[in-house]
Amino acid sequence: MKSKVVTACMIVIGNEILSGRTQDVNLNFLAKALNELGVRLTEARVIPDVEETIIETVNECRGRFDHVFTTGGIGPTHDDITAESIARAFGVGVVIHPEIEERIRRREAPPEVMQARMLMARVPEGASLIDNPTGGPQGFQIGNVYVMAGVPMVMQAMVSSLTKERLGGTDPVRSRSVGAYLGESTVAAALKEIQDRHPDVDLGSYPFYRQDGYGTNLVMRGTDEAELEQMCDEVREMIRHFGSDPIEE
Repeated sequence: MKSKVVTACMIVIGNEILSGRTQDVNLNFLAKALNELGVRLTEARVIPDVEETIIETVNECRGRFDHVFTTGGIGPTHDDITAESIARAFGVGVVIHPEIEERIRRREAPPEVMQARMLMARVPEGASLIDNPTGGPQGFQIGNVYVMAGVPMVMQAMVSSLTKERLGGTDPVRSRSVGAYLGESTVAAALKEIQDRHPDVDLGSYPFYRQDGYGTNLVMRGTDEAELEQMCDEVREMIRHFGSDPIEE
């Protein structure tokens, strides 16, 4: 019996991402980390720091996916509105979490700075914490929504603290890649036949352009190692059928 696929969606929150001022690097990290935890990231969105947009997007996604991960908007400034927006999405109030407050107060600061920092201790009522091994304020979880920092070093530390048990992950998603100096249109029909024989493995084709010519990278992703290898063998044979040699990536 095959394991249920555990799905996830990522919501990147930040005007700075949409304006092009900041380039997001968290998506790539999260996708790879979730693969290892047996969770499939199947969708990602980038939205602005607008309360109604955050509420609407979170409510839609938490009903469609097993897990929703948000990044950004939990800092100490006026435009950090993610915690309040998530609370509204769940219909609960906002409270100062004592563990985050205690962590913040460890670092002495003038009253006005401490007041700003305390904004990072605000979480929706009933939320649990996501550890932050960097020593800064923690992220939080409410329902199936995980709210994390946007700063890559901090976000990655938070993700690394999550466990397969907490996420209910299944088998890790593995991948194989084989290239060939063949155009996508040449192999399209044959690829569909291979995909139809292995519906539980994803098969994608991605063109490449190099100094010595152009071709296609064929990437296979799945949780069943035996079926993955079987598909890989069929892809290699298909490439040879068209008079080319497989390129092991």
